[in-house]
Amino acid sequence: MNTDIVYRLNGGVYLNITNKCPCRCAFCIRSQGDAVGDAERLWFDKEPEMEDIKKAIDAFDFTDVEEVVFCGYGEPTNAYDHLIETAKYMREKHSDIKIRLNTNGLSDLINKKPTAKELCAVLDSISVSLNDTTSEKYDKITRNIYPGIAFDAMLAFTKECVKYCDDVRMTVVDVISQEDIEKSAEICESCGAKFRVRSFAKGQ
Repeated sequence: MNTDIVYRLNGGVYLNITNKCPCRCAFCIRSQGDAVGDAERLWFDKEPEMEDIKKAIDAFDFTDVEEVVFCGYGEPTNAYDHLIETAKYMREKHSDIKIRLNTNGLSDLINKKPTAKELCAVLDSISVSLNDTTSEKYDKITRNIYPGIAFDAMLAFTKECVKYCDDVRMTVVDVISQEDIEKSAEICESCGAKFRVRSFAKGQ
């Protein structure tokens, strides 16, 4: 069975370019099944090459699509070079479509270098998963491979993105307490980003 690289979910269009991720979030939608939206399968038997991604974009009907989002069954910045090249390819082919990155904000740790400036140069907006209010709680809910340093790295990445991008958001999923949602909003404000609560039930 072929794996979907471009798919639709709840009216949005998404780019699934990798299955790799440094987190195993307790609420992760990919633990619920093989696909979401109109995709038949989002798991790769083999990570896609740029040629595969370009072919999928060329084959997709982007008529009336206003925004495309890097967000699939993995962390897009785990395929950093492909992400940058794909964003540039979208600009060439569909210059009127906005491009957003949904990310866990751990790109600098994953890629062992500062990445916010380069990412912001090819994206219109960035949405960072804040997930929880302290490093300890964050590590527990995300089960990431960088315990003790991931939370601060994610906040630092977000602050850097705010310097270079006009539309930076931080999100939490409504599986945490209302008190922690309110604390999360304060953290988001301190980073200079917009805040959004995502619905676990809707998978977005």
